[in-house]
Amino acid sequence: MTPDIRRRCPLSSSALAVSEVETSSTLSKENQNRAGKKAPKPTWWWVGLGVLLAVIAITFVPGLLSPARDPQYVVHQPGLGDFFPEPVLFEGTPFQMSRLVIARLLVAVTLVIVFYLIARNLKMRPGRTQWIMEFLAGFVRDSIGVELLGTSRGKRYSTILGFVFFGVLGMNLTGIIPGIDIAASSVVAVPITFAVVAYVTFIVAGIKARGGARFLREQLFPPGVPWPLYILLTPIEFISTFVIRPLTLAIRLLANMMAGHMLLALSYFGTQTLLLATMFMKPLAILTFGASIVATLFEIFVAALQAYVFTILTAVYIKMSVESH
Repeated sequence: MTPDIRRRCPLSSSALAVSEVETSSTLSKENQNRAGKKAPKPTWWWVGLGVLLAVIAITFVPGLLSPARDPQYVVHQPGLGDFFPEPVLFEGTPFQMSRLVIARLLVAVTLVIVFYLIARNLKMRPGRTQWIMEFLAGFVRDSIGVELLGTSRGKRYSTILGFVFFGVLGMNLTGIIPGIDIAASSVVAVPITFAVVAYVTFIVAGIKARGGARFLREQLFPPGVPWPLYILLTPIEFISTFVIRPLTLAIRLLANMMAGHMLLALSYFGTQTLLLATMFMKPLAILTFGASIVATLFEIFVAALQAYVFTILTAVYIKMSVESH
C-alpha cells in the first residue's frame, strides 16, 4: 500500500501495520526454529563412524569378552615380539607369510584394483569413490607437487608423489584393520623401501636437471664458502644429503608407527587385565576401553599425517636437487 492510500485510509493502514508485525513475528519464529535444528551430518561423518564401530565390534568386543568369560584367559602382553609375528601361511617354505606380509600384499592389491577400476570407469560426474580419490590425488599434485616444485615439475613428479602418499597411507592404515592389528610400516622393511624410492627419485631428478658433475658439485661444494672449509664441509654435506635424508625418512615413519601400535596395544592390554582383576578394579576397564577408542582415532590421524609428511619431504628433497644453490 502506497503512502497516499495510507493517508486516505488510516484504519486500513493500521490493519496493515499489524499484519506486517504478525508476518515478521512468524518469520522470526520460523528462522529461530530453523536455527534450533541441527544441520544434517555429512556422508563422510557417517562413513567414519561406521568404520570405527565396525573396528570396535570386530576387534575389541571379542577381545574383551574372552577375559570376562574365562578367568584363566592369558592376556597378550605387547612388546617387540609384535613386530616379528609368526608365519601363518606356507610355514617352513621360502614363501612363508606372516600377517605383516599379508598386510603388505593386501594393501598393494587393493590400491591396484581401486585405481584400475576408477581409471577404467571415469565419469564426468564422479561418484563418491571417484570424487574421494580425485580429491586426494589433486591434493598431492597441487598442494604438494605444484606448490613446492612449480607447475611443470609438480605435474611431472605428481605420479611418484602420489605413489608415495597412497602407498604409505595404505601401509599405515593396516594398523586398525581387524585381524592384522599392526601397521605394515611398523617394521623397517616398508619405510626403507619408500625411503629408497624417494632417495633414487631426488638423485635422478637432480642429475637430469643439473647434470651429473654439476649436481654433485652443488651438493658437496656449496658456493660462497672459502675453499679450506670444504675439507670440513664436504664430508658433512655428503652424509647429510646421501645418508641422513633417506635414513630420517625411514626412521621417522618407523618410529611413529611403532609408537602408535604400542599405544593402542597397551590400552587394549590394560582393558583386558582390568577385566581379569578383582571386582573392585573391573569398573576401571571402562576408562582404558575409552582410551583404546581414542587411540584408534589417533592412529588413523597419525597414519594420514605421516603419509603427508613423507610425501612433502620427498618433494622438498626433489626441489633441493633440481634447483641451483
